[in-house]
Amino acid sequence: MKKLTLAVLILSAISVGCSPAKQAPTPMPVMTPPAQYEPEPMNNPGSLFAASDSEYLFDDNRARRIGDIVVVTVSETSKGKHTSDSKAEKTNDTSLAVTAFDAGLATAVDPFNMKGGAGSTPLIGSATSNKFKSTGETKNESTLSASVACRVVRILPGNVMQVEGARQVRINDETQVLVVRGLLRHRDIGPTNTVASNYLADAHIEVYGRGILADKQRPGWLSRVLDNVWPF
Repeated sequence: MKKLTLAVLILSAISVGCSPAKQAPTPMPVMTPPAQYEPEPMNNPGSLFAASDSEYLFDDNRARRIGDIVVVTVSETSKGKHTSDSKAEKTNDTSLAVTAFDAGLATAVDPFNMKGGAGSTPLIGSATSNKFKSTGETKNESTLSASVACRVVRILPGNVMQVEGARQVRINDETQVLVVRGLLRHRDIGPTNTVASNYLADAHIEVYGRGILADKQRPGWLSRVLDNVWPF
């Protein structure tokens, strides 16, 4: 009976350990709060329409005030390639001729038979050669296309606006967060209240995620520890 109970407990522990863990939602990044909202104009008691809620047909409805929304179209493409090739070669050849050598030198002291035989001219020669060749190449290419609605958080001198925005998409426990921050000029905003990301100054575009795919793209903790302490 005890063995049966122990077996049931072991199987329960294994089944719980093999069950997929529920992924906690990835928190949205902290956005900068607006510096100060512009006060809305006071309603005229004698008018039928409120000026703060009106949109005129021929008015410029592009983002211009703190709290307004502007759509940033992210279209970033970067390519980089670096190739290096190094080659070095060194050759050294030395020859030394001996015209006279002590004939009475003992053979034990002359292991290389440098004194030679009768009528011979002993030679001492050396030759060295050193060659080095190295080739390396680095290539990087990335493409990002998306649209993010950003909020105006600050108005700077020169009619420059600071905008920030984030978008989070979660599909099948895979969360992807896109963050856009930067400075833009009001005149760069298009008629449809959109602006391309290449018009952003001091642009900060970040894409990160959390889930099974993100976990598989990085090595395990033991592999990272061994890489840091492995001396070879």
